[in-house]
Amino acid sequence: MDYKNLKYKITNDGDRGLCCGACGRQDRQLNTYDWLGDVPGNTEDTDLVEVQFKNTRKAYYHNVNNLELKKGDWVAVEANPGHDIGVVTLTGRLVKLQVKKANLKGPDDIRRIYRIAKEVDMQKYKEAKGREHATMIESRQIAKNLGLQMKIGDVEYQGDCNKAIFYYIADERVDFRQLIKDLAATFHVRIEMKQIGARQEAGRIGGTGPCGRELCCATWMKSFSSVSTNAARFQDISLNPQKLAGMCAKLKCCLNYEVDNYMEAGKRFPNKETILQTIDSDYYQFKTDILAGLITYSTDKRMAANLETITAERALEIIAMNKNGEKPDSLQPDDMQKESDRPIDLLANESLTRFDRAKKKKKNRNKQNSSKQSAPQSQQQGQNRQQEPQQGQPRQQVEGQRKPKNRNNDRRNNDNRGGRNDYHNNAPQ
Repeated sequence: MDYKNLKYKITNDGDRGLCCGACGRQDRQLNTYDWLGDVPGNTEDTDLVEVQFKNTRKAYYHNVNNLELKKGDWVAVEANPGHDIGVVTLTGRLVKLQVKKANLKGPDDIRRIYRIAKEVDMQKYKEAKGREHATMIESRQIAKNLGLQMKIGDVEYQGDCNKAIFYYIADERVDFRQLIKDLAATFHVRIEMKQIGARQEAGRIGGTGPCGRELCCATWMKSFSSVSTNAARFQDISLNPQKLAGMCAKLKCCLNYEVDNYMEAGKRFPNKETILQTIDSDYYQFKTDILAGLITYSTDKRMAANLETITAERALEIIAMNKNGEKPDSLQPDDMQKESDRPIDLLANESLTRFDRAKKKKKNRNKQNSSKQSAPQSQQQGQNRQQEPQQGQPRQQVEGQRKPKNRNNDRRNNDNRGGRNDYHNNAPQ
């Protein structure tokens, strides 16, 4: 095969789901991959067709007119009253399985498809969708004026604008008889009130989860199963409400995805209360790694002390030995030595005082320099002490021995003194 000259084509109207139009949310969140799309006679096996409307609302219809329908076609279907506009999301044998999952009460719930939507139908459909947001804002104000404890989360108009479905959330039962009258008088359409839960509201609004992908309830999940904290316990997830809650403030639906695998793997582990006895001491289960098949035991029941990590098979082997009255030397097998958990010390062979030698040399040098500087000062202080007057020695002799600090001043003083003496000698009698 010549791979260099192959021509690739990206389609936007694929009927199986593997196309750029089927990947992602867009306007058809609940896409189902048609695994039987290549099987001959798949669409001829049944006339059931899956049609999706706004967000998470799906319904199933009979293709009584034998229209050539494929995934992505807009069709006009039967409604009460009038007709509605939706998009085909699945055809063929898989629709039968989807009907079983939907738990439809009877054949009356499955209506029929009229025709493929015309241009006039699509224009009226777009006009109806353009009125939904303004209708929701105004209906919220009407409910607030009536003092009803409810929240209107979304409004969906029928394709022919003859009916409007109001989705609301309420913790308690609400008497909205007066609300229906006011809404019918304001919008002049047939009113239908439908209560939904927090998960359904998140699916209709959409958003991004903590995993970085779009919400499951807004992309492919239609039926919601109950989620409990036991799913988190089986998977050893910390019971932190902020981390376990999703965008709807309820427990995340993805907690149920892997809980079956964890429960199946947990059957190969011994009971948490089982104590492993060795010759040295008793060991209590501290923590488990279910996917890796490892168990960590501690000699203290309440805290981590002398931790030993072994496999689940080794733990079951020791339990069997304890039942027979035997105690192994240690939890580790005989052919395996316990690896030290201590970190590698890169300075194990180095001295802790290796940097103190340079400091001692610097201190010795500083002491020598300080002693040299202090020697002349001590000599000068000794001379000054010798010049100090002794007891009983007259003060004049001591002063005479001192050297004058400024000779010029002394000369001036002597001259002045001599002048004064001459003046007194030559003065007239």
